[in-house]
Amino acid sequence: MGSRQQVDEFLAEAEELLEKLSQDLAELGEGIENGDVNPELVNGIFRDAHSMKGLAGMFGFDDIAELAHHLEDLLDKLRLGKISLNRILLDLLFETIEGVGLLVRGKAGDPDYTINVAPYVQRIGDLLAGPDDNSAITLEALNLDVALLNVLTEYEEHRLQENLTQGRLLLLVSVAFPLDSFDTDLSDVIGELKHVGEVVSTLPGAANADPSSLAFRILFACKIPLENLSATPGLSDCCFETVSPAPPVSVSVPAPVLAGVSKGLTQAEQPLPQEAPLQQTGEDTSLRSVSHSVRVDIGKLDILMNLVGELGLVKGGIAQVASDLSNSGVAQACDLEKSVHSLERRLAELQKAVMDVRMVPVRQLFDKMGRIIRRMAQELGKKVELKTFGSETEFDKLIAEELADPLMHIIRNALDHGIESGTERLAAGKAEVGCIELRATQRGNHVVLEIADDGKGIDSEVLRRKGIERGLVDSDTQISRRNLFGLLFHPGFSTRDEVSEYSGRGVGMDVVKNNISALSGIIDIDSTYGQGTQISLTLPITLAIIKALVVRIQGRDYAIPLTSVLETLLLEPGMIQTIEGQEVVELRRSTLPLLRLNQLFNLDGQTSSGGDFVVVAGFAGRRIGIVVEELRGQQDVVIKSLGKSLSFVKGIAGAADLGNQKTVLVLDVSSLITDLLRGDTGLNV
Repeated sequence: MGSRQQVDEFLAEAEELLEKLSQDLAELGEGIENGDVNPELVNGIFRDAHSMKGLAGMFGFDDIAELAHHLEDLLDKLRLGKISLNRILLDLLFETIEGVGLLVRGKAGDPDYTINVAPYVQRIGDLLAGPDDNSAITLEALNLDVALLNVLTEYEEHRLQENLTQGRLLLLVSVAFPLDSFDTDLSDVIGELKHVGEVVSTLPGAANADPSSLAFRILFACKIPLENLSATPGLSDCCFETVSPAPPVSVSVPAPVLAGVSKGLTQAEQPLPQEAPLQQTGEDTSLRSVSHSVRVDIGKLDILMNLVGELGLVKGGIAQVASDLSNSGVAQACDLEKSVHSLERRLAELQKAVMDVRMVPVRQLFDKMGRIIRRMAQELGKKVELKTFGSETEFDKLIAEELADPLMHIIRNALDHGIESGTERLAAGKAEVGCIELRATQRGNHVVLEIADDGKGIDSEVLRRKGIERGLVDSDTQISRRNLFGLLFHPGFSTRDEVSEYSGRGVGMDVVKNNISALSGIIDIDSTYGQGTQISLTLPITLAIIKALVVRIQGRDYAIPLTSVLETLLLEPGMIQTIEGQEVVELRRSTLPLLRLNQLFNLDGQTSSGGDFVVVAGFAGRRIGIVVEELRGQQDVVIKSLGKSLSFVKGIAGAADLGNQKTVLVLDVSSLITDLLRGDTGLNV
């Protein structure tokens, strides 16, 4: 086993392979439903399993290597057509991938962690012990040279038989290209062919009389009529010969480069790989990596982000010096101010570049949820379909990681509480297969994740009854729909009377809400009984560098994230009204609740003699007015966590350095809005 750094590198590589394997297996499952399995996809899964086995063996993880080896054997049988792809096989592939993932995640904390892989190996062995599928058509019946058949690999023979079984037209495509452009020309032709069929094998052509050109033969399975193929513009220089058990029919399009197909291919003429027919294996082959990506630890990106933030503070200090010199009439002050503006532009570009590096598509998170849904649905005996939308939406990698566990709990609730069994769904007039939808959309500087199911929903009367029983709701008090569903976030609250493996313990949604709040996000629940439930998560795209509005209350400065600031108002006498003990102002025919930070945080200090301002802050469609004494201006800040010892503090997202030897607290607008609108203003710092 290598050093800790090498082990960490292996685990990072293995995690990427697992994510890709899960994503490709999900796509393979869709192919089963459509009756069209992509052989290149199966090949890619096989190669990834082989890579996993090699990596694990190299680092001494014999348990992972053993399981990956048997997974590779299973996939090899599949790609060669010796076993058929069906739901049983697909479930076994998913379960084996989960076993590998369990080992990889365990070794992240303890390199000696292991599990018993024998049950996985036994199930794979039982499936492989069944009879091979030998129903393929005999290749000797084809109109192909024996010498050509002899150089086909076992996989290529299988693909040839599979296409014959599916009744596709088999063609031998002959073409030649100039020596100075044969690589790109051949790639273009193969690309055109793949649009309308499958390229089974790419082979060297017969001896070519023209020394200035290079000939190739392509064994091709066509999905469209030959007449349509011949009319394809990108294939105008090809000669097609039909290959079938019946007598051959030859069709040539105008201006063929080759007049026919050679019958004299010798055993020494080995076929070239399908994807890279001209790959060289000599010493002059380039050793450069194909991938242009670099795996970077997120901790290093945090350091880089902090440095960019510090540079912003330095820039602010230089700008202040330039302003002071300009006010003093120094001649060089103008040049200094120009340099400051140039530095500001370059710094903004650098900040954007660092932010782009931290961004990841939400697809990575959705893929993990897909694996959980598949496994849990099987355990619960339910049929569930997952639909995802907006998978390319991007947000900060750190937010994605912190969001994984809360999202997993929401998914589990949807499967256990929401989605009914097939019998119950049919009795209710629904489709037997339930549906869970994951949607991601970007709205300004926020990302909204929606998790919806078409299950039985939440009975509001049961919620109200449970709330009354626990003393959370007065039986004589009317409660809004939003606050009623908000009862689910109280610690220990559960609508279930029985305890299952996944729910009913009264632990979960309160933790989910706290985790979302820690990310400066808001969670909303809406449900229609008998139809389904929708949970909406509104989160900032990033928690790193933000623009903030600095305000002052009783001699203390606070920062409010500018992404949550809608507008500012001057609070004039007579504007404030009181409704049921809550201060409000009327803003464009709507009521805006007010929040006084000096009362919220129990501040003692000198109040300014000027008039107060109201900072109108909004998040996820909700608004409040934060009463402050002074607006100090905007500034880029880097939010630093308060640490675990102060994690209990509500209403504060973190701290930030303003660059003038002064540290301020950054307000958590989402938390303030949620608690104020819910009537919980018992926050203390």
